[in-house]
Amino acid sequence: MAINLVIQSVTEKIQKRSEKKRLSYLNRMNEARKDGPRRAHLTCGNQAHAYAPVVDDQKRLIEGVGGNIGIITAYNDMLSAHQPFQSYPDLIKKAARIAGGTAQVAAGVPAMCDGITQGQTGMELSLFSRDAIAMSAAIGLSHNVFDSSVYLGVCDKIVPGMVIAAATFGHLPAIFLPAGPMSTGQSNDDKAKIRQDFAEGKADRSDLMASEMASYHGPGTCTFYGTANTNQMLMEFMGLHLPGSSFVNPNTPLRDALTEFGATHALAISDLGSNYTPVSHILDERAYVNGIIGLMATGGSTNLLIHLVAMARASGIILQWSDFAEISQIIPLLARVYPNGLADVNHFHASGGLGLVISELLSANLLHDDTQTIVGIGLEKYTKDPKLINGKLDWYSGVTSSLNSKIISTVSAPFQKSGGLANLDGNLGSAVMKVSAVADDRRNITAPVRVFNDQQSVLNAFRLGEFSSDVIIAVRYQGPRANGMPELHNLTPCMAVLQNRGLKVALITDGRMSGASGKVPAAIHMSPEALDGGPIAYLCDGDVVTVDANSGILSVENKEVFTRLLEHPDLTSNSFGVGRELFEIFRKNSGPAKTGASVFDF
Repeated sequence: MAINLVIQSVTEKIQKRSEKKRLSYLNRMNEARKDGPRRAHLTCGNQAHAYAPVVDDQKRLIEGVGGNIGIITAYNDMLSAHQPFQSYPDLIKKAARIAGGTAQVAAGVPAMCDGITQGQTGMELSLFSRDAIAMSAAIGLSHNVFDSSVYLGVCDKIVPGMVIAAATFGHLPAIFLPAGPMSTGQSNDDKAKIRQDFAEGKADRSDLMASEMASYHGPGTCTFYGTANTNQMLMEFMGLHLPGSSFVNPNTPLRDALTEFGATHALAISDLGSNYTPVSHILDERAYVNGIIGLMATGGSTNLLIHLVAMARASGIILQWSDFAEISQIIPLLARVYPNGLADVNHFHASGGLGLVISELLSANLLHDDTQTIVGIGLEKYTKDPKLINGKLDWYSGVTSSLNSKIISTVSAPFQKSGGLANLDGNLGSAVMKVSAVADDRRNITAPVRVFNDQQSVLNAFRLGEFSSDVIIAVRYQGPRANGMPELHNLTPCMAVLQNRGLKVALITDGRMSGASGKVPAAIHMSPEALDGGPIAYLCDGDVVTVDANSGILSVENKEVFTRLLEHPDLTSNSFGVGRELFEIFRKNSGPAKTGASVFDF
């Protein structure tokens, strides 16, 4: 049967507006491929420098008969999600040798954690780290000694940065190998309650610390459905992961078997054989539409409305927030994973996981099933589960119905009929809202606004008891050019407390709120940002603002506010401390959120 007409229409609009850029991109990739594997064109001196440290593999590399994999790794042992990658290069090298090839670590890229920097000054480097990661990976691959590539990354900015790099080197095949989520600890709901109790003074710091350590307790990705796990979902929907591999726990035999298979498969799809599958053939308009569909169907992170746009531009494709909004209207919400429910990703995976969600969407013609993936044409393969039986890895038919209907539902009886994200427009500009966890009666609020220029001022006002009636809290000068567009997740507990007290409350900001956006309506990524003269810069305390996710409205009642004299606050303190000095060039050259908040001019 034919794909849904709305999906087809959106895809065609993307293809039409991207036609020139996409053609130029594909021409560049074809030129990059034309000379064949690059190692053959290096001088003997060039090659000797590349092969000197790998004594056991020198003969094979010199002969050039087997492919050479470039490993881009985000390993460090400070971040739980990336610590498991320590063992991956050895597993990959061993598997490559058995398959007749070789592998080398081409580059280590930075990997920072928004959980560590949340509410701290260091968070102002977070979004820009995505572009720094892309550049770091490009430096590693620029040595031109690789026939294929493997990317080891999980978290918020790491995977998008790696995808930008992979698309830039789109003539090379690439496989993304995840680490998997940590085992289930304290429930996310209990964690949220302790945070709210702490905000109200009902719990002390020792209670809070014990709760946080019970939640984040071992190697692997955080188990809530934030940006990191949304990234993993995207890599399956877009065909860059092995089927069913996203949420297999680290340090298990199945995880290791998938890593080894990924290495072997990376060699199998290089240009040295007959199954050449470069990234440029995978990341087309249909793949990005599939990614947006997955985002909506699972209620994923709002950060991906920035990252997907930036990733697509690196592939010669122009996405707009209106594409997300149109798709959201016809994609049912099929998953309830915290903060859009009580379950974590381990529970989600056990209930049927991504394979079941993909199966449901395919059965309703709500996915492009003719896309190129690393394992062939079509997403049917992504409905299967990997299993290690008697030491042999293979893929078997997945479950056909949910093993827990409170976590994964069906297209015919979804948790809600439209997707998890909404696009808002009006005289205050454009913004987006994650609505999958917001109650229906909370999605439309008209109230006086309280205006702040940083999140600490909001917390101070909360502690002083200044919020006693319905309120819309505006936090501005949080855009990419002002201070790097940090997440404002530290506001969640206090705003949840206000909502629990019976107040109608919402947040509007030109900053980010992250995949941890929860039950409080938050219109985020406001564009243009305040520093660029965006409408939010003109607001004053008491202006009546409407935030309506149901109708897609973001507006201020009194249009005369825009005749006010605009004076920006002193932001010079944003230019130094914890490395911010080094990122001044990023702030000055960043594009707006709606075009990906990137320094790259694709």
